[in-house]
Amino acid sequence: MVLASGNSSSHPGSFTLLGIPGRESFQFWIAFPFSAMHAVAVVGNITLLHIIRIDHTLHKPMYLFLAMLAITDLVLSSSTQPKMLVIFWFHAHEIEYHACLIQVFFIHAFSFMESGVLMAMALDRHVAICFPLRHSSLITPSVMIELGTVVMLRGLLWVSLFCFMVSRMPFCQHQAIPQSYCEHMAVLKLVCADTSINCGYRLFVAFSVAGFDMTVIGMSHMMILRAVLQLPSGEAHLKAFSTCASHICVILAFYIPALFSFLTHRFGHHVPRVVHILFANLYLLVPPMLNPIIYRVRTKQIRDRVTQGCCGNVP
Repeated sequence: MVLASGNSSSHPGSFTLLGIPGRESFQFWIAFPFSAMHAVAVVGNITLLHIIRIDHTLHKPMYLFLAMLAITDLVLSSSTQPKMLVIFWFHAHEIEYHACLIQVFFIHAFSFMESGVLMAMALDRHVAICFPLRHSSLITPSVMIELGTVVMLRGLLWVSLFCFMVSRMPFCQHQAIPQSYCEHMAVLKLVCADTSINCGYRLFVAFSVAGFDMTVIGMSHMMILRAVLQLPSGEAHLKAFSTCASHICVILAFYIPALFSFLTHRFGHHVPRVVHILFANLYLLVPPMLNPIIYRVRTKQIRDRVTQGCCGNVP
């Protein structure tokens, strides 16, 4: 381990989150749509959880997985947005060292959990469409609990090791993070030591987790497409495609900004910093905001329940 010359400290008291460097006046105004998006995400996901809880006809694998997704979205968006708004509106840039590591933990752990939940939902749709008569016997409550436990533990264990490795390393005197929240790679750049093991571990985890999940999701939807095309009628085709459409939209809303943010960190040296920072924020805001809207529009049972609730007829 080689330390940078002369300017390192083992445990800094705090870090400075710069927000959007060079765009201080702009970031005051951009906080308003960001706060509106966060409010939509919180209200939408809480509404979704409430509807699934009170309607016993929705206590099925598809909707229970959807409830897991709503919980991860709530944690994911709320782990960064309050501090971001304080930075943008009140210029309170300082974040305590341990609070920064906790933010790193929640962001990455729940990102991995969300990816795992999307994978589990893809498997559920695959079984429901390709093996409809065996769905209830294959996707049982015990199978759901096991899947949920594996997804949760996978995220917690991988990211706990992230945070442990970073916490054992010395930091430089320069402790400014040019973002509005603590992200693993941004924190790692402040370390005054060789971080090749940390970077290699991060790449391994990212490709093993996200790569595995995306492979399973892709294969599931390929088999779903093949099964749908073998159905006898066009109406059956349309119904099956409609069942998967909302899930595909949610997958794209999550993975596209996530991959852009990840690849920009690694290879996007010519991408303007302001673009990178905005996408890094949108990556944690857009999926939590869009997911309940997509399922509200595309799922009849949830759409009907929301309509009844607005009319005051929910029991």
